[in-house]
Order: sequence, then C-alpha cells, then structure tokens
Amino acid sequence: MGGKLVPKVILEGTRLTFKTDTAFALNEHPRVVGPRKYRYHSPVISAEWCGFTNYPWGRGLINFRPDEAFKAMEAYATWARLFELQRYYSWIIDRFHLSAKAYQHHEHGIDYDFSELEARLHALNFRVVLLTRRPETFETARTERLKVSGNPAQYDDLSLFIEEQERLRDVVRASRLEHLELDVSALTPDVAADRIADWLESTGGLYLD
Repeated sequence: MGGKLVPKVILEGTRLTFKTDTAFALNEHPRVVGPRKYRYHSPVISAEWCGFTNYPWGRGLINFRPDEAFKAMEAYATWARLFELQRYYSWIIDRFHLSAKAYQHHEHGIDYDFSELEARLHALNFRVVLLTRRPETFETARTERLKVSGNPAQYDDLSLFIEEQERLRDVVRASRLEHLELDVSALTPDVAADRIADWLESTGGLYLD
C-alpha cells in the first residue's frame, strides 16, 4: 500500500441517521484524509441529489422512475469511471447504489443488477458504512432535524424510516463490498466519524495499491 490517504467510503442509511453530517466530519477527519490547516475542495457527493427534475425534492439516482432507469445507470457508470480515473483520491459518498436498489425493489418491484458497478467499486477499495439507530431514538432525532429542515413534512411518519432501515440492512449484507454497521443512536457525527476511522485503519480502508 502507498502512503497517501485515499479512503473511499459510501455512507448508507435511512433518514435521521445524520449521514450528511457524518460525511462532512469524515471529510475533515485527520486520520481519514490527513491533517488540514485550511478547507479546500474535497468532494462529498450523493445519489440523493434530485437531478432528474426541475423542482426541489424530486427524482434522482435513488428514486428514479422505471423509464428513467437507463439514465440512472449511465450516471452510476459515469461516477464509477470518474473514480477509476482519479483512483488516488478520497471519495466520500452520502448514499449511493444500495439505497437505489432497496428503494426500487420496494417501490417498483424491480431488482436492478449492480454487480458490475460493485466489481468496479471493489477494485478501488470502496467500503460501505451503514448508519443505523434504534427505533425508539428516531423521535429524538426528528426533533433535532426539524430545527433546520426545509421540508419537515418528510419526517411525519417515522415508521417509514424504520422499515427502510431493515431493507437497507438486507441489501448491504448482500453486497460484495466490505461493510460496517454502526449504531449512531447515542453518537454525534464526530464520534461516528472516529469509529469509522478506527474501522478503516484496522481493515486497510485508507490506502490503495
């Protein structure tokens, strides 16, 4: 392995697991991306971006319609090619293909084949971290999120998130990518980032041949 820190982490999880805050914390963590004296353009990307519609909270790479599947698969392949071309860089992803797989099977009954994408990600040493929380803690997490949310109605029914969490467990466990499930019920994003850094260090997830 080389001496350059080039972690590649996909954070998965339902809403209210504070994935985005954890992604930002990871992207500034000195044991993950090295010490920084100032901020610069290190990427955090997401399949949650609703780039298929010209209105907020629309469709994108997770919740695309069946007639948009070709476009979604092309986008995933494009991201993979970008990762391959810049293999010696750190990439933090806030939800990706596993969220799409779980959503599409549940909503449309379609089991999309991401095996080729996973083979390409595996070759680049991508790791998956599934952030979860105990069902009884979702209410407290919602209270915190409502302080800043621009779309509070999406948090009305917490049972949807508890059910989605179980679907995500299934697809993550079936993935060929090495994964960690991390219960964030009692963790801040900074502490979660510490735990993820520990795991990456211990499993060879920070470097690439």
